Amino acid sequence: MIVHFYTRPGCHLCEDARLMLKLVQEDISFEIKEINIEENDELHEKYMLMIPVVELENNIIQYGQIDYATILDALLP
Repeated sequence: MIVHFYTRPGCHLCEDARLMLKLVQEDISFEIKEINIEENDELHEKYMLMIPVVELENNIIQYGQIDYATILDALLP
């Protein structure tokens, strides 16, 4: 399972979200694919007001304030 994590440098919410994803990763096995939206104009336009964004299989799980329970529930089988 690959979770896409949209972020950009200097984003404090992104740093918190990264830590939250790593906490969830301790309970469920998944890969985090971190994507810097500033490297892609289309992604930057799409997510610039939403980051951080956590996405699984093209579905946004959560954005902005990322919490453990929401991510865990979305990734459980």
